[in-house]
Amino acid sequence: MPDIHIRKTAKAGRITLNRAEAMNALNYDMALAIEAALDEWATDPSVELVIIDAAGEKAFCAGGDIQEMYDTAKSGDFEYGRKFWRDEYRMNAKLFNFPKPYVAFMQGFNMGGGVGISCHGSHRVVCENSQIAMPECSIGLVPDVGGSLLLARAPGHLGEYLGCTAARMDAGNAIYAGFADYYVERAAWPALIEALESGDLSAIDKAALPAPAASMQAEQTEIDRSFNGRTVADIIRGFGGSDWEQKTEKSLRRNCPLSVECALELVRRVRGLGSIEQALGMEYRFTHRSASDGDFVEGIRAAIIDKDRNPQWTPATLEDVTPLNISKMLMPLGADALKL
Repeated sequence: MPDIHIRKTAKAGRITLNRAEAMNALNYDMALAIEAALDEWATDPSVELVIIDAAGEKAFCAGGDIQEMYDTAKSGDFEYGRKFWRDEYRMNAKLFNFPKPYVAFMQGFNMGGGVGISCHGSHRVVCENSQIAMPECSIGLVPDVGGSLLLARAPGHLGEYLGCTAARMDAGNAIYAGFADYYVERAAWPALIEALESGDLSAIDKAALPAPAASMQAEQTEIDRSFNGRTVADIIRGFGGSDWEQKTEKSLRRNCPLSVECALELVRRVRGLGSIEQALGMEYRFTHRSASDGDFVEGIRAAIIDKDRNPQWTPATLEDVTPLNISKMLMPLGADALKL
């Protein structure tokens, strides 16, 4: 079976991720296939809407397939990763601007690159086991695939919190944060998809249940008070020792210091920009440099290759990251700037 199954069924364009054994991780060919389908269906009068779902129960898409990125970057070839990100980001922008309804069914884990092929859609469905996150800071990257724009649009300073801590959102929190729209129990999905294939977009509203409670809404005041510091090191210095602050500090220090500080700055810059194209361009400034000048290779080694969970970050701690470190990773790329 192919890694991705793309077809037309009745009035719907159908995309199904088909790598359940790999938690439907998005590889380069899959990203190009989605882009080609979007290009075709945007002007195809027989396609009234697009449905994207995934095989298996554990994950919609646990992120990008970064094995080849690691292998090439480890050998000193940074161009493969840069090409992957350029082409993926172009697809993300097309999805964001897609002129027809785009319905995403997000069961289980949906992280990183998975967010980029689902959460920019017009109708985003979650269920009882959905877990959505932007965990890039844990591997030496920053929230990308347009995720910085989603974070920038989250209530208050919730976007900074989610991007820097890599916290996971269940269904209620994902809807509250703006990463999802509808809560539909998993058992009801097959019937809903069948109705959508007939062109009945109203079937989503009919199937949706009230959103579960969002724990992050209850934490919003504390998040806003904490995450308005100038840097993440400043944020931690302002903590008073509550259980929530201790847990949050542990999450922040678990991630790559350079990535965490850049993610804070990135979300704030994107909040002042506002378009998907500008967000992707800002993200690419970091990802373009992530292997050559950042900690991406070390982050992947520690998390995925050796799995020792003991990355040797540079700078080593949040307190060691300087404004110059941040500026160097987010400064304009000149001739290498992302071109969509």
